[in-house]
Amino acid sequence: MERWRKNILEHHLGTTLILFELVLSAIFLLVAYLTGNIYFRGVGVGLIIAWVTSAIAYYIKKTVKP
Repeated sequence: MERWRKNILEHHLGTTLILFELVLSAIFLLVAYLTGNIYFRGVGVGLIIAWVTSAIAYYIKKTVKP
């Protein structure tokens, strides 16, 4: 049981967190659209910014090898 956790943390944590940010931003933007609440829209936009920044950093980390 310990091996699969270590495998996820070492190899897939970045991808998992990026996808989690994407899903959360979509949820918050959908809630903002349905309710008209500007707070949820702000949180959704903030999460989109975090998602894009994380995706760019992940791409650069994977492609640029020292």
